[in-house]
Amino acid sequence: MFGVILATTTAVLATPVAGLLGHRAVRRSANAALMRIDAPAGIDEQGFVRIGGIDQWISIRGEDRTNPVLLELHGGPGAANSPYGARTREWEKHFTLVRWDMRGAGLTFAHAPADQGGPVTFARLHQDALEVTRYVLDRMRVDRVVLMPSSFGTTLGLRLARNHPELYCAYVGTDQNVQEAGRDTSAYEGTLERLRAAGRTKDVAAIEAMGSDPRRWTSAQRSSYDKLCAGSDPLTLDTVKKVILGSLWLSPLYTLGRIKAYFGGQGFSESVTEGVSEFDDLADGTRFEMPFFIFQGALDVITPAARAKAYFDAVEAPVKAFELIEGASHFAALRRPDRFLDLLLTHVRPAVTTADRQGTATSTP
Repeated sequence: MFGVILATTTAVLATPVAGLLGHRAVRRSANAALMRIDAPAGIDEQGFVRIGGIDQWISIRGEDRTNPVLLELHGGPGAANSPYGARTREWEKHFTLVRWDMRGAGLTFAHAPADQGGPVTFARLHQDALEVTRYVLDRMRVDRVVLMPSSFGTTLGLRLARNHPELYCAYVGTDQNVQEAGRDTSAYEGTLERLRAAGRTKDVAAIEAMGSDPRRWTSAQRSSYDKLCAGSDPLTLDTVKKVILGSLWLSPLYTLGRIKAYFGGQGFSESVTEGVSEFDDLADGTRFEMPFFIFQGALDVITPAARAKAYFDAVEAPVKAFELIEGASHFAALRRPDRFLDLLLTHVRPAVTTADRQGTATSTP
């Protein structure tokens, strides 16, 4: 995703600078006002916490500390969720939302680009995620939290949820990735089909030369593929422009320097994907000792809904539900935050509050 986002940003910055920056200042100020939490029982903590030997940015926000706690795991790699506070402000009325910019991503990377602990690996992020989880449990004085990963974060999230039911009271995946050791080529074939239809013969040749098996791709090839997969789909590209870049540009948290660092972090984090294509989510186990939910963009071309549904059908869990988010491709929760909140309230909150009443508390005043 790094290439398509960067290219779109360059085009935006080509417009007249003075008017653009003036409009940005007004909108950032309005978003800062929107983000204020004044509720007596609320919480708004944003800053750096020592995780895995480095300072990592964590935000804990909500209007009522007794609400269920949602811990996000962002995608990318390196595509931090810290810019999206204004879009998801309504979620914080019903849940306490925890956002964590992983090492090599977002505000964590911007804070100290040279102090990220070396190349980012999947194993290192896994250990960081466990440490972040335990920090949140202690800070919020809860027994377990809802794990809510998106996109590449779901590859991490599945392993955390499957192996640590003592830490998580539910799994809520969106833009659900399913690692299948190269068996499913539907997204790859779809990308080729869109490129051929657009007459982009050079790009078709580049993708064909890579082959359909992601286990054989380098990190750079994966980044190139992601750019062409997303950029060849009008809905995904529109979401990148209006939702992803729009949120980053207007976030009160992001100075121009931090925006530059955001993209630097995505490039820095490419190494995380090394070896991940060897994973096999079906072979690793489909039994989860917690409620299991997937809310997927109906038109997702990066992580196709059919693939996510096939995995969901194989899952065994005490409670489970799969829902499509219409009118959305990838980044479905951010494209349709209202619909996503409705699904959280319809499926997730009842499941975790029932568990609370049965003695497996999700939140404590």
